Amino acid sequence: MADTDFDVLKGQERGNWIRLRTIILLRWGAIGGQLAALLVAREVYGLSLEYGLCFMVVGISVIGNLVSSFVFPESKRLSEAENLLMVLFDLLQLGFLLYLTGGLHNPFSILVVGPVTVSAMALTGRSTLFIGSVAIAIVTVLAAFHLPLRTSQGFLLQIADVFVFGQWLAIVIAVIFLGIYSRWIATELHSMSDALQATQMALAREQKLTDLGGVVAAAAHELGTPLATIKLTSSELVEELDDRPDLAEDARLIREQADRCRDILRSMGRAGKDDLHMRQAPLTTVIEEAAEPHRDRGKAIHFESGPEDGAEALPPAILRQPEVIHGLRNLVQNAVDFASSHVWVETRWSPDRITVRIMDDGQGYAPQVIGRIGDPFMRRRRGWPDHAHRPAYEGMGLGLFIAKTLLERTGAELSFANGRDLHGLLGERSERTGAIVEVAWPRSRVEARHSGLIPIGENRPIGK
Repeated sequence: MADTDFDVLKGQERGNWIRLRTIILLRWGAIGGQLAALLVAREVYGLSLEYGLCFMVVGISVIGNLVSSFVFPESKRLSEAENLLMVLFDLLQLGFLLYLTGGLHNPFSILVVGPVTVSAMALTGRSTLFIGSVAIAIVTVLAAFHLPLRTSQGFLLQIADVFVFGQWLAIVIAVIFLGIYSRWIATELHSMSDALQATQMALAREQKLTDLGGVVAAAAHELGTPLATIKLTSSELVEELDDRPDLAEDARLIREQADRCRDILRSMGRAGKDDLHMRQAPLTTVIEEAAEPHRDRGKAIHFESGPEDGAEALPPAILRQPEVIHGLRNLVQNAVDFASSHVWVETRWSPDRITVRIMDDGQGYAPQVIGRIGDPFMRRRRGWPDHAHRPAYEGMGLGLFIAKTLLERTGAELSFANGRDLHGLLGERSERTGAIVEVAWPRSRVEARHSGLIPIGENRPIGK
């Protein structure tokens, strides 16, 4: 299954997720803080400011909020461009208010960092770079141009030039650092969210196929009796209508179509009946089922299995969980994609542990990424510079992430290595120089006899 089968949302689309109501509420909070600071400056500290202009600047935000609240519905979600304009407006409004209240001599000048952080978390990298540049330009202008802070007696309130420079430098560094830091964290969160969404979609699709097989099997089972009755009745009609050739021919057609329906349902229900009656299966059977879609892709898949010391000879029966089947299928797919000609799937079991090892004869994982395998949206494995070999893939990251997440959900532990690095340990298996993926479960997590599974018996009519 191709990694890009899943229609996941990308980070650049998340600018459309923010509701206008959220921005309005945040702006009301900012307006309340600005009004409180102006009132304290006038009533408590008696500062001499251009209060008329200051309240006008705050009033513009109030008017903008009121218009937005009445014109647009509460559920409106802003586009990327609209979000950028909203953040830019807040940044310019704050910059003009700081111009009227002392510039960088005002301790509230650090709030310029706020819009940049919001942009880094919610908008694209290009928008964040633009907002950050505007913020740095604003604090640079405020360092030289601003209305002074004065007391009611006319005394000038200002800090030394060296501290003004320090304030400017601190804000610039904060804008750059917090912008990059917030953007980095947001990208990680968005990538993980996308990958987990794809994982859920993969599991849902696997479960849907399993359920569909059961429904088909139940339909085949329940329709078997009426089809047999139709066939028997039509056969009797053929015998009784010897003197009516035209009607006898119709009866024969009914019998033939009943046989055809029986054959169709039998073929459709074969796999589904296995799903319905075999909620558990031998370990080797589940492994081969997981690898089945990739057997005819031009690479030889070899299955090896056997017990370890102290274990029974027969493979244990495990639960046929969609997570196990889909996860192993993705691992086999990755091995087939990058193998030169052979893939080996080795299954071992001990009294307390089940291990599946998938190996290929390709070039393996690049040393610089082997410690990051399983992260979503990684780059392709080495040795495949021509993307045409895998035209439907963005790389191995998402597929392996899905496999790793699903298998770990069942209690498995995964480890990744290169056969070339283990050459001295492989001995007679030294041709397995490519990637090695080992999946290991405690038997109590996947073995059917530990699950309390009760055989389901005969199929019953749906709804009973």
